[in-house]
Amino acid sequence: MRYRFCGCALDTERREFRTPEGLKRLEPQVFDLLAYLADNPQRVISREELIERVWGGRIVSEASIDSGIFAARRAVGDDGKRQAVIATVPRRGVRFLPAVEARDPAAAGGPKASDVCGATAQHVRLCHAPDGTRLAFGSSGQGAPLLRVGHWLTHLEHDWHSPIWRPFLEELGRTFCVVRYDQRGTGLSDHEVADLSLEAFVADLETVAAAAEPDRFALYATSQAVPVAVEYAARHPDRLTGLILHGGYAKGRLLRSEAERRQGEAYLTLMEQGWGAAGSQFLQAFGSMFVPDGTPEQIRSLVELQRIATPAETAIRLRRAFDGFDVTERLAEVGTPTLVIHARDDAIHPLDQSREIAARIPEAELLVLESRNHVMLAHDPAWAVFFTAVRDFVARRSGSSG
Repeated sequence: MRYRFCGCALDTERREFRTPEGLKRLEPQVFDLLAYLADNPQRVISREELIERVWGGRIVSEASIDSGIFAARRAVGDDGKRQAVIATVPRRGVRFLPAVEARDPAAAGGPKASDVCGATAQHVRLCHAPDGTRLAFGSSGQGAPLLRVGHWLTHLEHDWHSPIWRPFLEELGRTFCVVRYDQRGTGLSDHEVADLSLEAFVADLETVAAAAEPDRFALYATSQAVPVAVEYAARHPDRLTGLILHGGYAKGRLLRSEAERRQGEAYLTLMEQGWGAAGSQFLQAFGSMFVPDGTPEQIRSLVELQRIATPAETAIRLRRAFDGFDVTERLAEVGTPTLVIHARDDAIHPLDQSREIAARIPEAELLVLESRNHVMLAHDPAWAVFFTAVRDFVARRSGSSG
């Protein structure tokens, strides 16, 4: 069985336990304990039951059980004071608190993304990029295939329950079979990666497109995923029914004006000082820049995503790499019908970048949203405008391409 909870994945067949930071080695007894708890979520489990089912009925000391519970908590980022994952129920036992998604790979038979679309749950699979990097991708929704390019930051499991991303995914899923993936360095994909070149990110997109196996599909990219999508579209026009570029850029901020370069360097300095640190100045800037109109719950979710999506060192390397991307000269080579979307007062990337993209891609359409949110929010009036435009664009272009 495979269990997913709190951004972690536990595979009893492979005896593997993966956290947002990567593969973690567990002692066999600790692995078995965590697997039993995940198989019995929300239920109070007595110590006698743990001895019988985890320790095989052997005589064990209270200290041994306490040690096992302590190690299991530490593995999932919990502790005896917080007890946010494994709670002690006084005089009764322990209780595994998070929601758990359980799957039987043998029963599933390794479905294609197109086979599982239409289900209410997402289905997560793994594939390998040419350099061996493991990439996690998920599929959900129903309708025409749409592939969302991996971007900074995502986490397939966290996003599925996020007050920001879950409404977005559900809305997309009303019209499309959505395939999305965690880019290298983030989420459920490998975190420790050497190559962060544009070429590597394009190869990852090619890998996921091949693994998901849609014949042709619409490609949606937001923020730093836009240059990746542009490069892919220039190389593979035969795979695409349409290209949607949202809130992105053709030339990274370190290559633009001197003022933007200094702004980018200042942002990197804030990241070095405050990534994942509660109450840091960076956390406040992070939330207010990406979703200035976000609710407290949405901002907390975005901050939590930052904490679990990738370690600080990798986050900084990723951001520096993205800021050096430049696909300006490739724009004219994109022959796919393209819709370019940008919020007028987006504080992350300037509207001028999308105007330049729309001007250089032949016959591209430009939609300017009356919004200041870099990430789409369900309560933003621009939400309905965005989704109406995306659906109409894909319907028109798919019809004309067929």
